Amino acid sequence: MPKLHFKKPFTQQEAIPEAAKKRVMELLDSGRLHRYNTVGDEWSDAALLEQSFAQYQGRKYCLACTSGGYGLHIALRAMGLQAGDEVLTNAYTLAPVPGAIFAAGGKPVLVEIGEDYHLDLADLEAKAKSSNAKILLLSLMRGHIPNMEKLMTLCNKLGLQVLEDCAHTMGGAWEGKKSGNFGQVAAFSLQTYKHLNTGEGGLVVTDDAMIAARLIMHSGSYMLYERHGAAPKPEVFENIRLTSANMSGRMDNIRAAIGLSQMPRLDANCARWNSRYAILHNTIAAVAGLDIPLRDDRESFVGSSLQFRPTSLSLAQIPAFIEACAAQGVELKWFGDDKPKAFTSRYDSWHYIDPMPHLPNTLKALEKTLDLRVPLTFNDEDCYLIGAVIEQVMGEFMVSA
Repeated sequence: MPKLHFKKPFTQQEAIPEAAKKRVMELLDSGRLHRYNTVGDEWSDAALLEQSFAQYQGRKYCLACTSGGYGLHIALRAMGLQAGDEVLTNAYTLAPVPGAIFAAGGKPVLVEIGEDYHLDLADLEAKAKSSNAKILLLSLMRGHIPNMEKLMTLCNKLGLQVLEDCAHTMGGAWEGKKSGNFGQVAAFSLQTYKHLNTGEGGLVVTDDAMIAARLIMHSGSYMLYERHGAAPKPEVFENIRLTSANMSGRMDNIRAAIGLSQMPRLDANCARWNSRYAILHNTIAAVAGLDIPLRDDRESFVGSSLQFRPTSLSLAQIPAFIEACAAQGVELKWFGDDKPKAFTSRYDSWHYIDPMPHLPNTLKALEKTLDLRVPLTFNDEDCYLIGAVIEQVMGEFMVSA
């Protein structure tokens, strides 16, 4: 059989809606790009995005800022993190997560994961008790939502505040409750490869008025906090406005306008991702030698990426397998690689974590984990072809074994 070839790029996103283009041109013509450059009692685009997302998420307060990672950073500070404090977080995540802890003056304490990519609750409990950590930065890495009832019950028992990193779970849920509505605070990313695409950007939500006030002050509001679209009442700011450092990270109106234009289609786009994911999942899971960990039926995830393991291959064969897929147009990333590449890195490449722990369960779970991006520019036929390419390459490796 001739070799199959896929020819679309894995980084191409859909066009930004026409409504956003029109609004951006209006903003450019006005010159009023800064979120506080308003006239009279009008709301800026940034404030309107805060209102829209708070309503969508079902949270009282929302802050629009420069990135999801920046949102995590100021959320940790707003939750009371002090210099030198330890913060628990997943060993399987992306570099901005421990980076946010480090930027906020904290020390990351990495927690093991299981074969399903979820936090090991026994290790979480042990490390919570052996550290002085009062915060869990829960990274819902690649959209994998654990049993949030069990997790929150344990965190409440341990006295841990929970900060949810929802960069990959916007639109997802556990037993019908939206991801980002479990912890005290949650941060979302609007970076190009996320579920709202503004190039860069972040949204932070909470129901805690004091935390929300600190977030707004930290973001660089000066004394213009009344111009935020989903903020606490002005009197909440009185006792903290002069003691909360300005760490400028405001969202501008252009990015906010781009995000606002995509909000009405968010749930429909999540469904589109899941239809593509289902094709890829069913095709890849049917291939001998490839494994996709089972997901709980109570998890409503958004399938903007897919993780699988070529369990029948040796570790030494993984680079050649990735290269062979790439030669036929299918781009895969490897979370088990001992050298960081592009967006992908393993916990032991973050050398600023001291002491560096040895986490055998995490290394085992990641050693053969491959990552497949699922952009909405792919249609159903594309997904069938991608699955067929992976099946063909795997078949060749199995024959040569």
